[in-house]
Amino acid sequence: MISPQFSEDAKEERYSHWPEAPQVLLHRLLVKVESVLLGKQQVIKHTLTALLAGGHVLLEDVPGVGKTLLAQAFARAVGGDFKRIQFTSDMLPADIVGGVVLDTRTSELVYRPGPIMGNVVLADEINRTSPRTQSALLEAMEEKRVTVEGKTRKLPVPFMLIATQNPLSFEGTNTLPEAQLDRFMMRLTIGYPGSAEEKRMLEQYADGNRVEPERLRPVIATEEWLQMQAEARQTHMHPVLLDYMVQVAEATRRAPEVLLGLSPRALRDWLRASQANAYMEGRGYAVPDDLLTTADAVLPHRLSLRYSAAATGADAVNVIRRTIRECPFPAALGSGFGSGKRR
Repeated sequence: MISPQFSEDAKEERYSHWPEAPQVLLHRLLVKVESVLLGKQQVIKHTLTALLAGGHVLLEDVPGVGKTLLAQAFARAVGGDFKRIQFTSDMLPADIVGGVVLDTRTSELVYRPGPIMGNVVLADEINRTSPRTQSALLEAMEEKRVTVEGKTRKLPVPFMLIATQNPLSFEGTNTLPEAQLDRFMMRLTIGYPGSAEEKRMLEQYADGNRVEPERLRPVIATEEWLQMQAEARQTHMHPVLLDYMVQVAEATRRAPEVLLGLSPRALRDWLRASQANAYMEGRGYAVPDDLLTTADAVLPHRLSLRYSAAATGADAVNVIRRTIRECPFPAALGSGFGSGKRR
C-alpha cells in the first residue's frame, strides 16, 4: 500500500491557514466554469488540473464547440490580468512579446509590452500564424520570460497560457513545432455537446439568461492561486510511482512505431499533473489513479510516430494506452492501485 496514512488532525493542520479548504474553492471554480460550458466536466477538470500544476493547455477541435469560451471562462474565474492574442497569418513576433519604440516626449527608446504580459493569456487559433511567430512563445512558456532587444523581462506571476487551434486539415493552418507542442502540459479536445446540454444551451439563449464568460466574477484571488500551486507541488510522490513513470517513458522510446518517445519534460509534466490531481481530491499524496487519470491528456501529443506507422493508422493515444497497459505496476503498490482503469 503506497498511501501514507494522515490523521484528521494532520489534515486540519495542513489547511489551517485557509478560511475554507482549498478543494472547496476549486470545486466552486469548476461549477462556475461549467455554467458557461455545459456538460464538459471532464475537460474542465483537466484544464484546471493543468493550470493548477503550473502548465499550459492546448485546446484542439472543430470551430464552434466552445474552445475560446472555455479559455475565457477560466481566465475570468481565476482572476488576474487577462490578455487575448488573436493569431493571424501576418503576425510578427513583436506583436506578441512587444518591442522597443520611440517615446516622442522624451526622445528615448522605451519598451512597449506585448499581450504576452498577462496572468492568463488566451492564444486564439494559434496555428493560423507562421512558425516564426509561434516561436516567440517558446521562451515565455518554459522560462516565464521574454527577451526583446537583448534585454530579458520576466512575465507576471502567475502566468498561464491557454491556446486554441483548429484541426490541421483546415485551410490556413500550420503545424506547431515539436518543441512548442512539448511545452503544453495537456492537449485536450472538447467535442460536441450531448443532446440534453445542447437543448439547455438553446433554452438559455431563448430565455435571455445565458451566462457569458465576461459576466463571471473571480472565484480565487491571485494570491490564493499561487498558494494552491505551491501546495500542490508539495504533494508526496512515492518512489515506486516515479520508477513506474520512468518505465513507461523508456517503453515509448523503444516502441518500433515511435520516432520520438516521451521527453524528460513530459515526465515532469505528468508528475506535476498527478500531484495537482491528488491535491484537488484533498490528498497530500499521489496514488496510481492520479497517473492513470492524467496520462491521456499529458502524454500522447509528446510522441512522434514514424511515417510508416502513421500511414497504417497508428495513433499516439493508443500507443500510450498500450504502453501503460503492458508496463506492470510494481508489486510494492499493493492495494494503492485504487479504482483507476487501465485501458
